[in-house]
Amino acid sequence: MRLVAREGWPFIAAAWGAAALLAALGWWPALAVWLPLAVWVVAFFRDPPRRPPGDDRLIVAPADGKIVGILQVDEPVFLRGRATRVSIFMNVFDVHVNRYPAAGVVRYRHYNPGRFLHAAGEKASLENEQSTVGLETPRGRLLVRQIAGLIARRIVTDHEVGAAVLQGGRLGLIRFGSRVDLFLPPNTRLLVRDGQTTRAGITVVAEWV
Repeated sequence: MRLVAREGWPFIAAAWGAAALLAALGWWPALAVWLPLAVWVVAFFRDPPRRPPGDDRLIVAPADGKIVGILQVDEPVFLRGRATRVSIFMNVFDVHVNRYPAAGVVRYRHYNPGRFLHAAGEKASLENEQSTVGLETPRGRLLVRQIAGLIARRIVTDHEVGAAVLQGGRLGLIRFGSRVDLFLPPNTRLLVRDGQTTRAGITVVAEWV
């Protein structure tokens, strides 16, 4: 069972290596300041186990965080029509491992380099660095978009096109503050509200109808 994301180990090693050096030098005031940061680095990359509902009628949240927008939009690339976009903002204290909202097969993947605007802003949807995954499920198509934030500098997306994935399975990770958008087709019913807190792989966002 993995409790820390593999991408975090270099950062954790560097943070605690610096703490060990400060202790060896006897720089206690500096160590007192540094230790909370070293602990935060471990917490940031935590990857706690999640138990999804296991019901193919339900669509779960792809990210921990707060819903900062629910909009009706056009999604021309994969869903190819009207969609409900649920935007989840992850602050630096949230778990940043992203998870698949449903079981299915990855049918689309696209990476787009871009800027690093504040992830909660609307312009981030168009201008920020992002990675998009289209998922074909037994009940229909879903789209998940990982969007880099103000201080995020690396988006990790685990699977290539053709991979079979599970509901609540790991989709990837975004480092240091970011956002994930979930695009729902018209044949779904929304079960969350703006401002609600979500947990990846657990919170039910919508259901197929």
